[in-house]
Amino acid sequence: MQKLKIGIPKAFLYYKYRVLWQSFFKELGHEIIISPDTNKAILEAGNNCSVDESCVSAKVFMGHVSWLIGKCDYILIPRIASYENGDVTCTKFFSLYDIVISTFPHAKLLDYNVDYLNKKTELQAYLDMGKFLGADKNAAKTAYENARAALWKFEEALIQKQDKLLESDNLKVLVVAHPYNIYDKLIGEPIISALEEQGVDILYADIPESESMRGYSKKLSHSMYWRYNMEITGSIEYYREQIDGIVFLTAFPCGPDSLAVELLMRKLKGIPMTNLVADANFGEAGLQTRIESFIDILSERKKTERTA
Repeated sequence: MQKLKIGIPKAFLYYKYRVLWQSFFKELGHEIIISPDTNKAILEAGNNCSVDESCVSAKVFMGHVSWLIGKCDYILIPRIASYENGDVTCTKFFSLYDIVISTFPHAKLLDYNVDYLNKKTELQAYLDMGKFLGADKNAAKTAYENARAALWKFEEALIQKQDKLLESDNLKVLVVAHPYNIYDKLIGEPIISALEEQGVDILYADIPESESMRGYSKKLSHSMYWRYNMEITGSIEYYREQIDGIVFLTAFPCGPDSLAVELLMRKLKGIPMTNLVADANFGEAGLQTRIESFIDILSERKKTERTA
């Protein structure tokens, strides 16, 4: 089997499935090339090749794809529509391949298709991708199973690390955002840095076990059906009694995020919240002051509770 260079855009679902993807390709003997951290040049490149109505997260993704063109044999662009009956992902995730190939018609793309509602399972998707890359069925299946095990081990370590934070007496802030926003160098890092400077314990909504969080989300809304929104909003109910405040980070003009956050801010009572909206001009101006003011509110509230 020929050793290939597989490019992975460091955006969108990279932050959720990077361990799965990298383990799978390494198991099959391929080289992986990951685009660099998001910077202004990458954002500008994505902005220039995207329609105005596209969300900033999608523009960032397109910038990363642009960076990878010419540097690898194939660029991974998965299509993920649904994993089980009753849920779907954002339309961007099951139209992404078409958007990329329409924008970069000469790019060599590698895709896999997960669409439970149309009987396309994740296992079959990886077997098909392995076959395309020249692996036999058994090798592809073994690579997938080992990659899944590596992802589970990685996620368990994150859960255990976050659970330990609950034992401290520090202020605890739950950051509710998709991993591709909060862990992005340009979009999310300034927020995390500002919170760290305030000395609070930061809990991440995407870390708790996904299936359980989808169950918890139903306590907040029975009508929410976007899979990834269900996973991060379920963590609010899960941590409700253990956190002092919530920071939402949404990408403009993401439809699922805007609807979900509006619903949550109306339904949640008794807990301070703030919503930060990232767009193509998102920067640190005013962010530090806003975070400081929010933490001051949480601190004074906690002092009042302790003396009551």
